[in-house]
Amino acid sequence: MDKLKGLGTALITPFKADKSIDYEALARVLDTQLAGFVDYLVVLGTTGEAATLTTEEKREVRRFIVDYVRNHPVSSFEGRSGGVLPLVLGVGGNNTAQVISDLKAMKDELILDFTAILSVCPYYNKPNQEGLYQHFCAIAEASPIPVILYNVPGRTGVNLLPETVMRIYNAHPDKIAGIKEASGNLDQIKHLLNLINAEGNKRSEGALRVISGDDGIACEVMAAGGAGLISVASNAFPEDFWHIVHDQDAALQARYTETIRLLFAEGNPVGIKAVLANKGLIGNNLRLPLVPASPELQHQLA
Repeated sequence: MDKLKGLGTALITPFKADKSIDYEALARVLDTQLAGFVDYLVVLGTTGEAATLTTEEKREVRRFIVDYVRNHPVSSFEGRSGGVLPLVLGVGGNNTAQVISDLKAMKDELILDFTAILSVCPYYNKPNQEGLYQHFCAIAEASPIPVILYNVPGRTGVNLLPETVMRIYNAHPDKIAGIKEASGNLDQIKHLLNLINAEGNKRSEGALRVISGDDGIACEVMAAGGAGLISVASNAFPEDFWHIVHDQDAALQARYTETIRLLFAEGNPVGIKAVLANKGLIGNNLRLPLVPASPELQHQLA
């Protein structure tokens, strides 16, 4: 998990006008990430529209990204190690048995190509805290590589509470490596960090990492003891967000306040795809039920 320090980009998946995957555009996006200052990439998460990809498409995207990154090692500089950029794979869902089946099917691939998996809280089912605890314990037992929990109540309808995070970690300290916290609730995040560092959890200190899942509060989370950011905005602005994270540049983060608001005004990855299209990197295409940004939002982003 030392590889996963700093800035991780939650990669988009570009589509052509016919909604097929645009691998030439994906290569262009990857080039900006490899040339920029990002520390690792998150593949096939929410921002990658994984929910609308078939099993075969997910396999093809994984292979393309793994091969591309492996063949384009990054240079080293202060704050980033050189070599092959680490990759995190999104593997989650609201059917625990299916997630476990997917992990078993990808076992060799995960061990060879990925540093960790990112697993979102089950959505739609709305399990209670005991259900969340048992769900993530089952995933930890099945995963051959470390697990980063992903709490995003605005999308899932459930909130993974700090006490439950610690229960999961203490049951599987060798597997639960961190949590991407996208609740937007700084008090909750600070409470979790306090629990991690509490007397009864000293063995957790430095091991269970709290990663901001919100671009707009990355500095605040890191000031409280967080371990970086998994960013949507860094798809388009990797160098600035590297400085926000590594320099804890609150002033630079503040300059992006309105941009970040607009990026999420009509859902994610609607906004970031509009920006990348404005930059000429991708076509502004999404798969239903998502649709491109409204003309008004596109104008504001431009």
